[in-house]
Amino acid sequence: MTEEKKASGRSSTSGKLSVLRQHPIFCELESDALDQLCRYAKPTSLKRGATIFSKGDPGSCLYAVINGTVKISVSSPDGRNAILNLISAGEIFGEVAVLDGRERTADATANTNCEILVIDRREFLPFVKSQPVLAMKFIELLCDRLRWTSDQVEQVILQDLPRRLASALLGLTEKRKLDPASRTIAITQQEISEMVGMTRESINKQLRAWAARDWVRLEHGAIVLLNPEPLRGLTEASHDDDE
Repeated sequence: MTEEKKASGRSSTSGKLSVLRQHPIFCELESDALDQLCRYAKPTSLKRGATIFSKGDPGSCLYAVINGTVKISVSSPDGRNAILNLISAGEIFGEVAVLDGRERTADATANTNCEILVIDRREFLPFVKSQPVLAMKFIELLCDRLRWTSDQVEQVILQDLPRRLASALLGLTEKRKLDPASRTIAITQQEISEMVGMTRESINKQLRAWAARDWVRLEHGAIVLLNPEPLRGLTEASHDDDE
């Protein structure tokens, strides 16, 4: 092996270690465990629109997002789409099928250009069994997923459009830990309509009403939260109504 290739390999390993040390799921692992996980993790670059896996595929790999956004979605035979989640940097996805060994329950697509780490199930399962700290992280993650799913079901069944849309926008802001001075959410109106289960026309009408009140500003491919407090008031009012 040439010195150039050796240097390249060291650089790649160092880069993966840096990513794993900063990743909220893996950051508490001991150095030896991180080194081992680093050998399993394969970095992959994806172009926007690339298919990562499809519903029904075997759950052969776990994925960690380094940068970019991954869309988790399902579609109906008549062409309707529903976005179940948008996975951002610092998050993982594909864990359910990896842990239970069953088929994928949704499609995963690169929503932007992405950098991800791919870990094979055959290497990951023995590893997680040997790492109680990591096992607890996955229990916490699955609990978070269950709570999130319960919230989604509640919104679809019980909340009207303004409250569902407000919850979605605030959730995206908090999840991505956006700078309070610049609450810009990179999402199209079509994508947010597929998240909340309403037509794009209904979403556009509601967003324009909020824009007229200076609660939000509409930009090409993005929504800026200018004043999140009224939106938070809408979501809190929905909880008060339930009590």
